[in-house]
Amino acid sequence: MTGDRTEGTTLLASIDSYSYYGDGSPALRGVELAAASGTLTAVLGGSGSGKSTLGRLLGAWLLGGRYGTLAGSLQLEVAGHPAQSRTLTFAGVPDDPRIDPGAWARHVGYVPQDAASMLSAVRGTVAEELAFSLENRGVPRAEMVRTVADIARRTGLDGLMQRDPATLSGGELRRLAVGCAVVDGPGVLVLDEPLESLDQAGIRTVVELVHAETARGTAVLVLSQHADALTRVAERWLVLKDGEVTAAGPPGRILQGTALAESGVVISAACLDANPRPEPDSAPNAESGPAPEPGLESGPRPAPPALLTSSVAAVAVETAAALELANVAFGFGAGQVDAGDSLLLQDVDLRVMPGEIVAVTGPNGAGKSTLLRLFNGLYRPYRGDVRVAGESIAGVPTGLVARRLGLLFQHPHDQLFERTALREVLFGLDRLFSTAAQERASAALAAVGLADLDSAHPHELPASGQRLLALATVLAREPSVLALDEPTVALDAHGLKRLTDAVSAAAGRGAAVVMVTHDLRFARSHGHRLLRLDGGRLRPH
Repeated sequence: MTGDRTEGTTLLASIDSYSYYGDGSPALRGVELAAASGTLTAVLGGSGSGKSTLGRLLGAWLLGGRYGTLAGSLQLEVAGHPAQSRTLTFAGVPDDPRIDPGAWARHVGYVPQDAASMLSAVRGTVAEELAFSLENRGVPRAEMVRTVADIARRTGLDGLMQRDPATLSGGELRRLAVGCAVVDGPGVLVLDEPLESLDQAGIRTVVELVHAETARGTAVLVLSQHADALTRVAERWLVLKDGEVTAAGPPGRILQGTALAESGVVISAACLDANPRPEPDSAPNAESGPAPEPGLESGPRPAPPALLTSSVAAVAVETAAALELANVAFGFGAGQVDAGDSLLLQDVDLRVMPGEIVAVTGPNGAGKSTLLRLFNGLYRPYRGDVRVAGESIAGVPTGLVARRLGLLFQHPHDQLFERTALREVLFGLDRLFSTAAQERASAALAAVGLADLDSAHPHELPASGQRLLALATVLAREPSVLALDEPTVALDAHGLKRLTDAVSAAAGRGAAVVMVTHDLRFARSHGHRLLRLDGGRLRPH
């Protein structure tokens, strides 16, 4: 079990270069990294900086020459077990060392940014998924049951053990991925954006787990585009930009410089307010402090659209809401039962006016993504009515509803399927806008900063690029309602600025915007109203 670990493990990486096949320049150059037993190290950088590539290399997901060529070395030192230690040198040639990913994972646990991609996809319950690697190793059943129960408790999954992983929320899925990485008790833990999509309870759970792992002697490496309370307590930061290290050292010193802002790292208030153990070598310098996050400057909530503040009450009464839910209830399988406890959502009323931005928050698994899918008819309410521009969508095909209501999915890969970014945005536009389709698609790509990547394959874009591309497919249609599911996830500071501009422009032309998010700072900065979904009901936050 993980609590029985006594040996210390250190992972050393010296990456002269790593290049993906077909790319004109290396994704990583000159990166030196040491993750020592019992320490927390953070690698920070904006979109496209090389963080996730580094994580996949350390997790042995890119080794073997399948996706690109590596020049450099990886060294795994397992104290007291010299036979398990490894020093691997790569020259980018066919006879480079080969690594058994399963054997490597016994020592280096890795959670990718896309948490779902590390799950087996062949297990029907959360409990079976957690036990998968233990079963493969032939762990005795009694020990396996104890270990799985322990990991479930530490990741907050003990109440979800019989759930199908495919039905989990984004935050629940991330905690499951973390649990699958630590269940084998690896000496090194590599976590790519471990707090992404988590509610506040989930953040506390993962942060506590990270601290417990370092106390056990695990070397923990966090890859993130957020300088936050978790990364603030790391002993050492590395900042990446365009695949190269632009700053390295204790957090206090790097916070005094400009490398974070230049790379696009989002600097949270929690990071600036944190008071970790003193760092004697973090002397202040003359450089200015970190720049504020673009589009996230503190200040009052934006003024609501004029319609909402009109002194003429009749105007608000006579103008149709852009989106309206009346006494809506929904539950998976609710059509077969009448029991109230089967309903995920119940008695939901919502009225969003043209030009209004409404932010919805709530715990993981509360039904926020489900709520958005009710808006455009992907799900149909058990009772109640959904109206877009004053018209009920009951019985209206989802494809027709989508002309007026654009939905950004929580996971961009759920709506990206074309061969290029431009083709992705153009899909279906010609039927709506005829000869103007090309111009609209190009304008939408420019709005999200992807004009120069119109020929790129969507799935070769970084996670932030995929999210912005999915957003562009929605913006190009100029729907009267935008429903955005976790729009800030995977975005660095530059991406957040583009999202802010796009949302503001949409509201400015009269579109209603409903965004589901765990990012309270973004919600409070940009929403006219903040609501909370919990216990099946929607209430003011």
